[in-house]
Amino acid sequence: MTTRADETAQAPQETIGEILAGLREVREYQRETAQQMKETDRRMQETDRQVKETARQMKESDRRLRKAEHEFTTKWGRLLESLVEGDLVPILRRWGILVERTFERGKHQRRGQHFEVDIVAANGEEVVVVEVKTTLRPKDVKRFLAKLQEFQEWAPEYRRHKVYGAVAYLQVNSGAERMAERRGLFVIRATGSSASIVNAEGFRPRTFRLKQPPAS
Repeated sequence: MTTRADETAQAPQETIGEILAGLREVREYQRETAQQMKETDRRMQETDRQVKETARQMKESDRRLRKAEHEFTTKWGRLLESLVEGDLVPILRRWGILVERTFERGKHQRRGQHFEVDIVAANGEEVVVVEVKTTLRPKDVKRFLAKLQEFQEWAPEYRRHKVYGAVAYLQVNSGAERMAERRGLFVIRATGSSASIVNAEGFRPRTFRLKQPPAS
């Protein structure tokens, strides 16, 4: 027979057991939580590593692409310049310009600034300045026109010459060749292993002269 005293003595033991069981549950929960956090951290580190690796690969791909584009542009540009220069004398002769000498990549320097043109074809009275582009765009035509206005300032040996401009290209965008012709430029298209002037019959080239400063 269980007395009240025995029940009183047993109650604390049951309470202590429940507390210990609760503590074990808490510790197990903490252990599982810590393990989950560790796994989450590992996954985040792996994701971060993958992101960095992807970024590195994209950067490397971009570098290779830019290098390939540069090599393509440089090689085709030089090829086109050689092609145009080789055909330049006979095709200009058909337009009444008797070329006596040509220069490739004419460079000029003045007061620390640089000025460069792709090809110059000249005789004693006339000079044709040629801008060579793999792909000719309207913005290229605009820039070249501005350059022609300054050509005699940078190359004073041609100040008594009539200065003409020409653009040469393999490909063209947005009607740039028509724009060039309307602005008085010779238009030279490279096709296959030769180049030819494609201006319309009756075309008259514009003469470019040094801009004079406004009168004070």
